[in-house]
Amino acid sequence: MNMRRLLLFSIAVTLFGSPARAASADGKLRIICFGAHPDDCELQAGGVAAMWAAKGHKVKLVSVTNGDIGHWREAGGPLALRRAEEVRQAAKILGVTSQVLDIHDGELLPTIENRRLITRLIREWNADIVMGPRPNDYHPDHRYTGILVQDAAYMVTVPFFCPDVPYLKHNPVFLYYPDRFQKPNPFQPDIAISIDPVIEKKLDALDTLESQFYEGGANGSAELIPSDPAKQQERKREVRAGFAKRNEDLGQRFRAKLTDFYGADKAGSVKYAEAFEVCEYGRSPSSQELKELFPFFGE
Repeated sequence: MNMRRLLLFSIAVTLFGSPARAASADGKLRIICFGAHPDDCELQAGGVAAMWAAKGHKVKLVSVTNGDIGHWREAGGPLALRRAEEVRQAAKILGVTSQVLDIHDGELLPTIENRRLITRLIREWNADIVMGPRPNDYHPDHRYTGILVQDAAYMVTVPFFCPDVPYLKHNPVFLYYPDRFQKPNPFQPDIAISIDPVIEKKLDALDTLESQFYEGGANGSAELIPSDPAKQQERKREVRAGFAKRNEDLGQRFRAKLTDFYGADKAGSVKYAEAFEVCEYGRSPSSQELKELFPFFGE
């Protein structure tokens, strides 16, 4: 480090404090999950979020856009407020923290300003684990959320990028959510987790996101909402069963990876699962470290 950089470093430490530590002093993990819209984190990682929270670890779910065009009947500020309240209710059920950023739905771009925003959020949370979507997806907001999180995977450790927030000395483990897109490369799980103990809690949380699931979101219609109360309850049961089936399908799809972590006997009895892929741009954890970051395998 030359004298000029050494001087700048000393000024930064004086103004903004020493570099953030890699883990909480109390030994609890800190996890931050990014989704493009107010429902994505809950859908992709609600199970592990609830399991971490039950052990006292700190989990934050961030919606990068406010979801203000994600409905067939309503839009703008009223919808953004409604969706923010929905994820607040989901967060209460899961035992986590939630935040919705004030970026218009459908308008997210991978700008320098947004790169700084995501970097600051990760640093402020002092994250051990960062989750987000892969950058190949049908929705531009999903793609650009993935790119922004990828871009932060190195920048969170760079002292003079966003020097107003202490940089992280140790790069977190960055993880992707699963999807079924094959090009340019398919999702490849590095870890799969049984969420059998918390499946009902996850489904309860998803139940609160009525604008997206019960009412169908941007591609829904009035036909989805029966006028008869009995049929309304039937519709809600169908939506809930659909999400249970989604996590059951993940358990079947990633049975081999479940076996790697649980052993054949226990993996064979897992019904519901979530799975994640390590992003190469963050820290590259060993299987043992993944087990420490997901401390659920002895249960």
